[in-house]
Amino acid sequence: MLVFSGGAVAGGATEASVMEQYARIELGYRGRIELEEASRSTWENVTNVVPLLEAVDVIKFVSNAQHAEKARAYLWKQRPDLAARLAPGSEHRFGEDLPLKPAAWTKVAHSRIRRGRFRRAARQAQQSRVTPIGSGSAA
Repeated sequence: MLVFSGGAVAGGATEASVMEQYARIELGYRGRIELEEASRSTWENVTNVVPLLEAVDVIKFVSNAQHAEKARAYLWKQRPDLAARLAPGSEHRFGEDLPLKPAAWTKVAHSRIRRGRFRRAARQAQQSRVTPIGSGSAA
C-alpha cells in the first residue's frame, strides 16, 4: 500500500492527489493507494497518516532527505511504537534540491582539489624519498 499525504498548497489540487496521479500514470502503479489530503505541515502529515500505518509491518518515508528525516523524527515523537517499524526509503541525494546544487558541487570540487593536491605531494615525495606531511608516518 502507498500512502500519499499533503493538502493543497497552491491552487486546487492537493499534494497527495498529484502524487497519486504521478504513481498511476507515470509509474504505472496499480496497487492500493490511500490519500491524506488535509495536512498543511509535516507534523500534520505524520499525525494524519498514523491510523493508516497501524496495520502495516514496515513504514518508509519517501521524500527529499531533509523532509523524510523530519517525518521520521516526528513519528518517533508521536508514536514510538510505529517508529520502530521504520525502514530506509528512497530519498533524494544531497544537492538534488536546486538551491543546494551550487553548494554541493562546491563541496565536491573542493574535496577533489584537496585529494589531487595530496596525491601530487605524495608522488613528489615518493620521487624525492621525502615523507609528505599528513601521510600518517611519524619521523
